[in-house]
Amino acid sequence: MFELSTQDQQALTSFLQDLVRIPSISCEEKGVAERLGSEMRAVGFDDVWTDRIGNVVGRIGPGTGPRFLYNGHMDTVGVGDPGAWTHDPFGAEIHDGLLYGRGATDMKGPLASLVYGAKALKDRGVELAGDLYVVGVVQEEPCEGYAMRVLVEEEGLRPDWVVLAEPTNLRVSRGHRGRMEMHVTVRGRSSHASMPHLGENAIYDAARVVFSLELLSEMLAEDPFLGKGTLAVTRIENTAASKNVIPDSCTFVIDRRLTLGETEAKALAEVEGVIVRENVRAEVSLAEFDYTSYTGYRCRDVEHYPAWVVSENHILVQATGQAVREVTGERPPIGTWDFSTDGVYTMGVAGIPTVGMGPGEETQAHIADECIRLADCYTAAPIYAQLAVDLLGDA
Repeated sequence: MFELSTQDQQALTSFLQDLVRIPSISCEEKGVAERLGSEMRAVGFDDVWTDRIGNVVGRIGPGTGPRFLYNGHMDTVGVGDPGAWTHDPFGAEIHDGLLYGRGATDMKGPLASLVYGAKALKDRGVELAGDLYVVGVVQEEPCEGYAMRVLVEEEGLRPDWVVLAEPTNLRVSRGHRGRMEMHVTVRGRSSHASMPHLGENAIYDAARVVFSLELLSEMLAEDPFLGKGTLAVTRIENTAASKNVIPDSCTFVIDRRLTLGETEAKALAEVEGVIVRENVRAEVSLAEFDYTSYTGYRCRDVEHYPAWVVSENHILVQATGQAVREVTGERPPIGTWDFSTDGVYTMGVAGIPTVGMGPGEETQAHIADECIRLADCYTAAPIYAQLAVDLLGDA
């Protein structure tokens, strides 16, 4: 069984502190990418490179045989309100076995464990019968799956299996709901606010639609494993020229979580049906994103990410659970994530068997005083090493 030495635990901690101390909000991951690449080289990866969009790819193996890929994203969300933090968001402070900082759980802690899981393989002299890839991806937070699409479809690295190291508290996740973002624009007619009867208040009409959408949200489809689809209005704004003008348009944003069986077309049609029933002048559209990576690669697409699930009996699910049990002595629960991951592309679009297993609590993602238990990082690294041997074999 694999186990990290005290020296490697200290090295993992130091590396993780370095990662947390380097800000890496989406599209600005260059510093973390360079630090990740240097650590991969230092611990003995056979090959390390950066692809066109900025993903850092490390490989261990003979260059032939099956391909197994570990995925971890390098970007983080912003700090938010600095006053809400009691620890420096970029201080990587350690208290009572917890390391604090933005990205500690989501997901620099898991990234550090992946690198040191690979080191454990090299230190033991394991010669894998296939290639193991550890990939630090860019821009997962705003457009999950896009960087993996570039790696697979443009760089030509298509793995046979993918494990996402997103936080699961060392449990196994075999899927999650999809998501899409819709924009609804309601049209009215402006007038002076002192004479509202001469105008048509777009906010009032939008309010009627929002109320009907709240009712719709209670009737969405439900999957026995992934749970219920959800709908939430998350932002609203208008184009009134001033605060004493009746607004002639009002736009609001819908965050729609899709369970199995729900499609982009179906979700759009449901909202269009509400607009028709309320008899308002409005249109709904799928949001688009447009980002440029730190390497200058332009990323454009619609905000639609499908739901996905891997069968509980799939070899990857079983092997991941077995690797956790071999290291921890306990059989891990198998469940889902509430949030969205790069699995929307790897399994949801490309059909590559994908599961998740990582250190850290899912509830720590994106919050003030984000933190991770270092002991879980030390446990995850041997699990990653064991799973690579179990899947690829020791030549």
